[in-house]
Amino acid sequence: MRRAEFAAAVGGSILVLVALALIWGARLTIPRELYVSELGAVGMPTAVVFEIALLLIVVGGSAVAWAGRNIRSSVRVLSAWTPAISLWVGCALFLFASQVTCTSGCPLPYGPSFTWQDFLHTLAAVLAFGAACWAMLQTSFARSHPLLAGLSMATGILVAVIAATGGLFSLFRFQVELGSRLEFVATTLAIAWLVVVGVVLAVRAARGSGASVSPEPAAAGS
Repeated sequence: MRRAEFAAAVGGSILVLVALALIWGARLTIPRELYVSELGAVGMPTAVVFEIALLLIVVGGSAVAWAGRNIRSSVRVLSAWTPAISLWVGCALFLFASQVTCTSGCPLPYGPSFTWQDFLHTLAAVLAFGAACWAMLQTSFARSHPLLAGLSMATGILVAVIAATGGLFSLFRFQVELGSRLEFVATTLAIAWLVVVGVVLAVRAARGSGASVSPEPAAAGS
């Protein structure tokens, strides 16, 4: 079982890292500012590459989640389900977003530019990001993984703040160029976090401690 966890963690990390490289490679081919989802918009030359990147995140993220399926938050309100389940939910939503892309230009899904395709894609992407942030928050309180806990706390706060700021800029059409850059930063941090989680889990599995991941009992009243 530990060998399987090691293989899942390593393989998942590699796939997610490749996905990040593909996203940035595609981004660098576009000579203007744009939001992440527009890389996969209908008619974009980067659409196929972006779809592949999202699918790699789905497969790789699911593998990393399986390797860390026994991690659980020590805070009662966060321990109703494991971070792995949150990641699987996020992966399912990214799978949907990879197949239901936004229309040309990725217009905001309200007002005269509203389409159900843009609405569903945007909703799936936002919820997927939310699920990832929730997984980070849950992992932040996994006492048996102090390294991952500290990393997840810092990354979760950064991703939530940066992504929310970029999203609000887009929503209100304010400083759109800065908003798009913030979104790419948040995306990069979230994907990098998943890679690091996989690496840490692989190291633990290789050391023969991958199975001992249950948290300490929650403090009374937590």
